[in-house]
Amino acid sequence: MPEPAPCPVPRLLSVNIGAARLLRVGGRTVLSGIRKSPVDGPVAVGALGLAGDEQADLNVHGGLQKAVYAYPSEHLPYWQAARRAGGASLFDEALPAGFMGENLTICGLLESDVWIGDTLHVDGSGCVLRVTMPREPCGKFTAVMGLADAAQRMVREARSGFYLAVEVPGDLRAGSALRLMPGPRRLSVAEAIRGKWARHRNG
Repeated sequence: MPEPAPCPVPRLLSVNIGAARLLRVGGRTVLSGIRKSPVDGPVAVGALGLAGDEQADLNVHGGLQKAVYAYPSEHLPYWQAARRAGGASLFDEALPAGFMGENLTICGLLESDVWIGDTLHVDGSGCVLRVTMPREPCGKFTAVMGLADAAQRMVREARSGFYLAVEVPGDLRAGSALRLMPGPRRLSVAEAIRGKWARHRNG
């Protein structure tokens, strides 16, 4: 995936799915659905997520409140540079869509722009997605990134992306414009993830 260009209109850049498969984490083998790849054409999304997508641990990912995971493409150059500096990547290749484990690679909507309870309306589709919470990274994410402090970086710097519940099922297609409709606006995704980081540090 090329380095993100300026995104004046929020947009869905890629729709990504993946089957659960074995992953080596800390010397043991676990089942994970973190590896996602882009798909062409419309993808149906229902209450439990995208057609053809799998999650291995529903205590952490998936379910009604975490049916779909969206990640801002604006953060990908940061992770690319961090992996290069940390020796996790020998080449300066751009990170592909789905690398963060996201179902939706988006642009134009950062964590500071999006609030818990906001809804995303997808142009050309009747699909409505409601923002529920930021992602809290696990050991599988750290293993895939190849950086010992990847999870801490994601939380500390509020580069978490966010989970979505499916309020109205529909189809999702790469290239669609996204319209963010405000909800109660009590807590932004960035505030929510920074609050978790503060509690972790002081706990």
